[in-house]
Amino acid sequence: MNVSYDLVCLLKHLLIKFSSCPKQSVGGAMTEGEGHFYSVQVGDSTFTVLQRYQQLRAIGSGAQGIVCSALDTVLGIPVAVKKLSRPFQNQTHAKRAYRELVLLKCVNHKNIIRLLNVFTPQKSLEEFQDLYLVMELMDASLCQVIHMDLDHERMSYLLYQILCGIRHLHSAGIIHRDLKPSNIVVKSDCTLKILDFGLARTACTNFMMTPYVVTRYYRAPEVILGMKYKENVDIWSVGCIMGEMVKGSLLPDIDQWNKVIEVLGTPSLEFMNRLMETVRNYVMNKPQFPGISFSELFPDWAFPSETEHDKLKTSQARDLLSKMLVIDPECRISVQEALSHPYIHVWYDPAEADAPPPQISDKQLEEREHSIEQWKELIYKEVMDWEERNKNGVLKEECLDGVVNSSATASQSSSINDISSMSTEQTLASDTDSSCIDTIAGGLEE
Repeated sequence: MNVSYDLVCLLKHLLIKFSSCPKQSVGGAMTEGEGHFYSVQVGDSTFTVLQRYQQLRAIGSGAQGIVCSALDTVLGIPVAVKKLSRPFQNQTHAKRAYRELVLLKCVNHKNIIRLLNVFTPQKSLEEFQDLYLVMELMDASLCQVIHMDLDHERMSYLLYQILCGIRHLHSAGIIHRDLKPSNIVVKSDCTLKILDFGLARTACTNFMMTPYVVTRYYRAPEVILGMKYKENVDIWSVGCIMGEMVKGSLLPDIDQWNKVIEVLGTPSLEFMNRLMETVRNYVMNKPQFPGISFSELFPDWAFPSETEHDKLKTSQARDLLSKMLVIDPECRISVQEALSHPYIHVWYDPAEADAPPPQISDKQLEEREHSIEQWKELIYKEVMDWEERNKNGVLKEECLDGVVNSSATASQSSSINDISSMSTEQTLASDTDSSCIDTIAGGLEE
């Protein structure tokens, strides 16, 4: 099949970069008191990890932690090991660490990153200060691929998988709230997974949700304007991602609301009346814009070329964009409606799109407020629960089966969905795009 030359070159570059990374030196000798842990210096941080994880190499860092690739010598697979930075520095950090851990433990879907292990080198609650999450290692971030020459089939299939993952979260009342290309990872066979649940939350409607959560460019109008929001806030982010696939950045961070109404038009009076008075006065004092038609905003030349034999058409892609990029959330399509759209539905598989919802163990997660010490105790209990299940032989088989099954069902047609001729060796995001490397595995906040 024809593969984008630029994409192949990029992924080969990443492979070479990864292969040439020097190995980290291991710290002092093991003692009986240290159990099965050893320490390794990774940049300015010390990783104290289970001995099963070898060949640690740094692949990303950010405000919320550092991520390394490693070889899991027990499962025999490459993995990503994320060390959370200062998880108990304040209540916000502690709550996000707890939220991410709980959701990752509960969610099980082929389009959501899989948690393989959780551990701490500390032996008691009093000593507890470091938290490590071990996850699948993917080939690259979506932002490494998003500007490549993708045809309709690849673009549609990538979007389908994002929507399947989001649908799975929404079915349990979970809103991701931070969808962006750097929080989405892919493999060379076009398999896609969503990650980073530090900002995800349950969909409660009885109080105002945090306004500054989504990276600016992908932030929905209702978030910008401080309104209550619901699940389809994630659909706006998917629309921005799709628009970026087609034409590049649409709504720059600077003066974002002005750019939204300039492009999409001033919203209706009915929408304005749902705003808080101070916000409504601000918005109504802005110049009025008719908006740009989607045929002008996304002209034919911006889309992949098509033939009369193609099942997927430019007109379908443009129509989907016009239904996702809608200012009024009451008029914006839901994830289920997006999955039923002709541009996406061609891939529809009930086992993927309608998978049973995850069983979230803490439904009141968002309404609970605790001290740092209380969050710390809750997180420690979750880690101990994981370790207890692992002792009973439950998790090793689950994790290995999950990774194998995910790979086995990665594409509905590998001849269609292959996006590169990569080697089977794992590759990682390079520093060619510093905005992406922070979240190549395990997702770190900006």
